[in-house]
Amino acid sequence: MNSGRLVSRLELAAQRDASPWARRHTRDVLGAWGLVPERIDTVELCVSELVTNAVLITEETLGASVARISLTLIYMPGELVVEVADGFHQPPVRKGIVSPQAEGGRGLIIVEALAKEWGFFQPPSGGKVVWCRVGLG
Repeated sequence: MNSGRLVSRLELAAQRDASPWARRHTRDVLGAWGLVPERIDTVELCVSELVTNAVLITEETLGASVARISLTLIYMPGELVVEVADGFHQPPVRKGIVSPQAEGGRGLIIVEALAKEWGFFQPPSGGKVVWCRVGLG
C-alpha cells in the first residue's frame, strides 16, 4: 500500500445509474491503491449510499433535468475519506427509526455504522459535500 496521500475524483450525471458507476470506480481505484478487499467492500458501500442520496435529492429538486455530482476518494495513511458533492445546500438528514418495510431511509445509518465519522460542509462555490472517514487499520 502506498504511504502517501492519493486522490481520485469522478464526475457523474445525477441519475439512477450513477451509483453502480461510482461503486465500480471505487473498487478499481482502491484495488489499484492496494487496499485489502474487506476495506474496499466497506468503502464501496459508503460510496453507494452517499451517491444514491445525492442522486435522490437531485431528482427531488430538479426532476428530469440533468445535474452533476462528484465523488472524491482521498487516501491517507490509516484512513480513507469519501466525499460526494451535489449542487444543493440542504443538509443531509439522518432518519431516526426506519420501518423494516421501508424501501429507503437507511443510507446515513449505514454510513454511520461503517465509518469512523461522517458529516457535511457547504463549500463557498455552493452546494454541499457529504463526507465520511473510513479507518483502514
